[in-house]
Amino acid sequence: MRSVSRASEGVGMKLYYSHNLNPRVAVAVAKYLRSPVEFVRASPRDPLTEEQFRPINPNALVPVLVEDGRSLWETDAIACRLSTLARCDFFPTDRRLPDVLKWVSWSTQHFTMAASTFYWQNIIRPRYLGESPDPLALAAAEPDLHRYAQVLNDILASCEWLVGNCLTYADFRVATALPFAEAAALPLEAYTHIWSWHDRLNTLDAWNDPFAGLA
Repeated sequence: MRSVSRASEGVGMKLYYSHNLNPRVAVAVAKYLRSPVEFVRASPRDPLTEEQFRPINPNALVPVLVEDGRSLWETDAIACRLSTLARCDFFPTDRRLPDVLKWVSWSTQHFTMAASTFYWQNIIRPRYLGESPDPLALAAAEPDLHRYAQVLNDILASCEWLVGNCLTYADFRVATALPFAEAAALPLEAYTHIWSWHDRLNTLDAWNDPFAGLA
């Protein structure tokens, strides 16, 4: 799916992003919904730009959605806002909403939390900090990763998508770490239903390559 940035039309929405875990999800949502945003790559923790970025997000993190001069940060809030603007049920507000929020919370507190340790240790530390992965941290995170991967794998054995019979934001959110599986050395090869589900997600250009056409 092509970028749908429409900054030249004066829409007044900018999505600040980087190529990391949570910003990738936000960009994928915007691409999938064909949101009228201008994509702006940012490095908010760069010492040269950090203080300039804090008025946009005092946490000095991305993603951030700036709309008519107002900032909205946190990936899940941005996904909710963009879905509302698109007037679609990607982030449903009907009786499915509690189930979507269940998976969003579960991802944050359990599955993606465990996977993010592998992401940090095997990607961020060597690539950006010049440090070797900490084997003790990886060993501590692995039991939880397998525990929650098994839960997800068992559920996906009997359904194509996590909520109802169609794709929702729950699928994007729970899959947050999977595009980085190889580089992060996630030990998830045995969970075949997870990978079949992720293969379905990868048929969407917005998920498979959200940064296509962007910096």
